[in-house]
Amino acid sequence: MTAPDNTEQPVPLADMTAAHASVTLLERLADKLGGRASVTAVYGEPVVSEGVTVIPVAEVGFGFGGGAGREVGTAKTGEGGGGGGGAGARPVGFIEIKEGTATFKPLRDPWVDVVVPLAALLAGVAVPRFARRLAKRRVR
Repeated sequence: MTAPDNTEQPVPLADMTAAHASVTLLERLADKLGGRASVTAVYGEPVVSEGVTVIPVAEVGFGFGGGAGREVGTAKTGEGGGGGGGAGARPVGFIEIKEGTATFKPLRDPWVDVVVPLAALLAGVAVPRFARRLAKRRVR
């Protein structure tokens, strides 16, 4: 039985080291997920209704990692390896095409509409008070 390698010559399975196994695993993961890392992963299928076209937009990220081991002593013990990968996506907005004009409309977190004005209000109240207290301490 043989395992694939970067060269065109097959490598006997018995000679496959942990490093080679890790590289092979990562290559297989990249091949499997590579086809999914396309434009449609970021821009979804357009939806058309009443003369308006909407194209969903997402932020997509992929990550891969791997490890290798080594031989210890003449008994060839301590060999190991591993690998893995992951992907994630989150919606960020949509493109609206209406009357020949395309516009990007970002999705906003509803908490931003509450937290930002509240923080501005608190800063508007707290900063002048803090400035007055600091000025009083310098006068003394």
